[in-house]
Amino acid sequence: MNISKIPMNRRDIIMGLAAGTIIPVAGCAQNDALGRNQLQLVSENQIMALSEQAWQDALQRERILQDPGYNRRLQRVGARMVNASGLTSLDWEFVVIDSDQVNAWVLPNGKVAFYRGILDIMEEDGHVATVMGHEMGHVAARHSAERASQRRASQIGLQIAGALLQQQGVDFNDDMAAALGAGVTYGIIMPYSRQHEFEADRLGVDYMVAGGYEAYHATDFWIGMAASHEESGLDFMSTHPSDDARIAAMRAHIAERGYS
Repeated sequence: MNISKIPMNRRDIIMGLAAGTIIPVAGCAQNDALGRNQLQLVSENQIMALSEQAWQDALQRERILQDPGYNRRLQRVGARMVNASGLTSLDWEFVVIDSDQVNAWVLPNGKVAFYRGILDIMEEDGHVATVMGHEMGHVAARHSAERASQRRASQIGLQIAGALLQQQGVDFNDDMAAALGAGVTYGIIMPYSRQHEFEADRLGVDYMVAGGYEAYHATDFWIGMAASHEESGLDFMSTHPSDDARIAAMRAHIAERGYS
């Protein structure tokens, strides 16, 4: 195979980095859950090792709530959602963190934490399933590995650009690296972050419906969350979709699937 070289002047290089279009060529893999290819520069073993370390750190750092009512609820919904998602090969664990924070998170190795604060505002098990499904969607989508790969690719891309610019007599200093790094962030990493959230929402709705929960619980929950947020109106530089965009996308997915 003959590969022709494409000449790039310093303007092309700078504009390419600012737009996030200069990244190293790397292997991609098909993700069946998403129906698209993903950049994979980080191995599954690396992600799992980091996840286990993060989990152990969290268990030591956070105060774990032992209240039977909270834990029974999380375990009950968690077990149904694992079966519904088909992610049964992971060693799932569910803990409640004794904090007023309205938050929940999952690690790629199947370790899930819900904060007491978010469980307190969830009136229905379907609301728990909404967040649980969303978090499991991130796992099925391998978003953590993809995010890590994107960051690694952007770092390599900056190194390549620096070498190209220096070849043309441009002093690639720290200020330039910082400016171009911002271009890579907003050109690649942040838009993918919003895409990841939409993808996790869609997969989460599918999982909760498969688990026997009503799809409308998903929109109900996010409408309630939206009411508690102060909308800044600045969506471009946000890593998450706006509440309105998220709810609209979720409603469209529910309608497309024919969920009630």
